[in-house]
Amino acid sequence: MEGRRTMSDSSRPAPAHAGRAVVVGGGLAGITAALALADAGVRVTLLEGRPRLGGLAFSFRRGDLTVDNGQHVYLRCCTAYRWFLDRIEGTALAPLQDRLDVPVVDVARPEGRRLGRLRRDALPVPLHLGRSLATYPHLSLAERAAVGRAALALKGLDLADPTLDTQDFGSWLAARGQSARAVEALWDLVGVATLNAVAGDASLGLAAMVFKTGLLSDPGAADIGWAHVPLGELHDRLAGRALDSAGVRTEVRTRVTSISLNENGSWSVQVPGETFHTDAVVLAVPQREAHDLLPPGALDDPGRLLGIGTAPILNVHVVYDRTVLARPFFAALGTPVQWVFDRTDASGLDQGQYLALSQSAAQDEIDLPVAALRERYLPELERLIPGTRGAVVKDFFVTRERTATFAPAPGVGRLRPGARTKAPGLYLAGAWTATGWPATMESAVRSGVSAADAALGSLGRPRPRRLFAFEEAA
Repeated sequence: MEGRRTMSDSSRPAPAHAGRAVVVGGGLAGITAALALADAGVRVTLLEGRPRLGGLAFSFRRGDLTVDNGQHVYLRCCTAYRWFLDRIEGTALAPLQDRLDVPVVDVARPEGRRLGRLRRDALPVPLHLGRSLATYPHLSLAERAAVGRAALALKGLDLADPTLDTQDFGSWLAARGQSARAVEALWDLVGVATLNAVAGDASLGLAAMVFKTGLLSDPGAADIGWAHVPLGELHDRLAGRALDSAGVRTEVRTRVTSISLNENGSWSVQVPGETFHTDAVVLAVPQREAHDLLPPGALDDPGRLLGIGTAPILNVHVVYDRTVLARPFFAALGTPVQWVFDRTDASGLDQGQYLALSQSAAQDEIDLPVAALRERYLPELERLIPGTRGAVVKDFFVTRERTATFAPAPGVGRLRPGARTKAPGLYLAGAWTATGWPATMESAVRSGVSAADAALGSLGRPRPRRLFAFEEAA
C-alpha cells in the first residue's frame, strides 16, 4: 500500500489544556492508543518509521495483485479487535463466521475419507463442541474421550495462577493422557496458529488462556473472522482516515531516534531534523526497539525486554491458472502444510485462484530458499487438493516475518511489562506487553487501550466511554 500523506495540522482542535501525547509506532497498538487519546480530547502526534500504518499486518503490491504479508484471523472473543474494526468503520470488511466451522483434511487417510470438521452447535459450553468431538474422524474413540477429560481439566485452571507460566503445555497434556496424535490433530492444530509455538514450547498459562477463552468460555467465542479485503485497506487506509478524523497528526517515514524527560516533567521526542515536545509518550514498538529507546530508570530491569524471544511465521503464496479449491480455508494434517486460505477476491485476481499457506512456528523453514519451498509445498498441495493436479502455477512466492511474534515460552509472563513505567508520562504498548494474551491483533489493541488509559489518568482526562465498550462485551 502507498504511504499515507503526512498530516501537518489536526483536523479537529483539541480543547484547551487537554494535554499533548506522542505515540511512537503505527502498528495496531499505536493506532489504538492514538485514537483513544484523541477521542478523550488529547492533542496526539503519531510517529511511524515505515511508509505506512499497520505494523506487521500489512499489504503490498505484486504486479496486479494486492498481497497481505501474512494471513491474519481473529475470533468472536477478540472483543478489543472487534472494537477496533468498528472504530475504523471496517467491521463489514472482516466478517465473522455465523458459527465455528473448520474443515480439517488428513492426507494420511484414503481419498474420500480425509475430511473432518471442528464445528459448534447452538448449545451451552461445553456441550457446544460435544457432537463435533464425538464424530471427529481424525482421533480414535479413546483419544476423543481423553481430549474431553483434558478440556474439563483445562477449564478448571485458574489463569491468575502464576505457576502456570512456568510449565509447558506439552508436558501438561502428556500428563493428562493426550497422545501424540491428539496433540497434532487437535491441540496443536489450534495452538500453533494462535500461539505460534507447538505445545511443548508454549507456556501453559498462555495456552490455557487461548483454549479457555476461545473454546470454553462462550459457545460462539471461537467463531472465526478474517479480512475479505487487503489488510492495508483496514490497518492503513481506514485506520489512517480514522486518525485524521480524530485530529491525530500522523507522520510516516519518521523514525524516532531518542526520547528524554525534561526538567519540567515534559518529554522530548527526537526524530531527524525535528524535536516534539509533549506531556506523555506511548512507546508502541517491538520490545527490542523499546529497550533501545527507554531512558535510564524507566524500568527496574530493562534487560528483561531482551529476554522476550521472537518466533517466525512463513507464508507461501501460490497463484493457479484455474479454481482449485471450493472452500474459503481449511487446516491440514499429515503434511507440512498447516492452514490454507483462498485470497483470490481479496487480492484483486480476476482469473484463476490465489491460495495463501500460513505456516506458524516456522523456525526450520524461515530461511529456506524459495526454490526449496516450492519443491516442498507444491507436491503437498497436490496431495491435499485434487484440483491442483494438472493446474498451472502462474506465480509462487513467499513472505517471511522472522520476528512475527514474541515467543510464548514458559516463563515469558514474568518478562512482559505492564503499560506503566517508572518514568512519569511514559507508557508501553505492543502485543508483547502484559495483556494476558499471546501475540495476536487482540493483544496489540488491548495494549494500546491500557497505555492510553494510563496516560489519560496522568493527564487528568476522562475515559472515553465508547473506548471501553469492549470490556463490557467480553
